[in-house]
Amino acid sequence: MKKDIHPKYGDATISCACGQVWKTKSTLPEAKVGICAKCHPFFTGTQKFVDTAGRVERFRQRYAKKANS
Repeated sequence: MKKDIHPKYGDATISCACGQVWKTKSTLPEAKVGICAKCHPFFTGTQKFVDTAGRVERFRQRYAKKANS
């Protein structure tokens, strides 16, 4: 292998906006993420399905028109 062409691989700290911190290995010494599995709504069970502006109902109406034709 050629010398001095590979990035340095060492300890790294990854931190989330919610305060969660992980220690791992990486070529970057520090990384920040906006959302993690601890605070993501899908994993925490706080996800809400909101039908904004009746999108689901409009889709059903269009589909019903095509099925009846």
